[in-house]
Amino acid sequence: MQHDESGGALSETARAKINLALHVTGRREDGYHLLDSLVVFPDIADRLSLEPAAASELRLEGPFASALEGPAQDNLVLKAVRRFAETSSTSPDVRVTLEKNLPVASGIGGGSADAAAALRLMERHTGQSLPQQQRLDLALALGADVPVCLEQKPMRMSGIGDILTPAPAMPPAGIVLVNPMEAVATPAVFKAMTKRDNPPLPDLPGSFADLNTLCAYLRHTRNDMQAAAEALCPAISGVIAVLNALPDVAFARMSGSGATCFALCEPGKESRIAADVVAGHPDWWVNAGKL
Repeated sequence: MQHDESGGALSETARAKINLALHVTGRREDGYHLLDSLVVFPDIADRLSLEPAAASELRLEGPFASALEGPAQDNLVLKAVRRFAETSSTSPDVRVTLEKNLPVASGIGGGSADAAAALRLMERHTGQSLPQQQRLDLALALGADVPVCLEQKPMRMSGIGDILTPAPAMPPAGIVLVNPMEAVATPAVFKAMTKRDNPPLPDLPGSFADLNTLCAYLRHTRNDMQAAAEALCPAISGVIAVLNALPDVAFARMSGSGATCFALCEPGKESRIAADVVAGHPDWWVNAGKL
């Protein structure tokens, strides 16, 4: 087993997956929705560690550990461990500790990011790297967002989550994530949508020179799930209004199927924005970081 330099367990961050833009472009006959999305991964994350054990085991820690319902064996992290072990003919007997810092069912791909981090940990633990297509198929079998979360870098994600194209690097920027602490179920949002055959993203530029350039691009994009999510969870509209009222916020939108919303700002202004939101809404989850 490889250890980190301090001799402890292997560890990985599972960064939040933020949909800066999310276009729903159709629905397949099998019910899967077709998406076209610009995805980024700020430095706001769950954390996982892995060490050998007598049997596969998941330990939950962190502020949102209690929100993960059901037996640990059903958690996507252990499913990822077991499926990787089956695919690579290695042992699944590891103890994974998940520090759950990201809210659950919140539109930022926390469970998918955790599963992807577990796959990366198993690769490091076993020294096995699956062929690229097999790795993608394994990730996709765990969930539509797991493949992009394996990469943890700016991506254009299309199809059902299986078509990934590198996106331009993000300009220096701060980001604030805000969740009104109301869970929104993705299937309910899809069901509430009235139109599913929307245009795809505009062509991405070769680069984003600065935050203003990124925001100008985003203003020509949408989150096609936002209206339906706001109808189901009016608190989302309140979050967006609060963010847009702050002078340092350059752009605000809902991520994924909600209810988490993001605000982009110039680097260094994210802490002040977060403090302003917390002051007015101490019951909301607020976190700030770098884009």
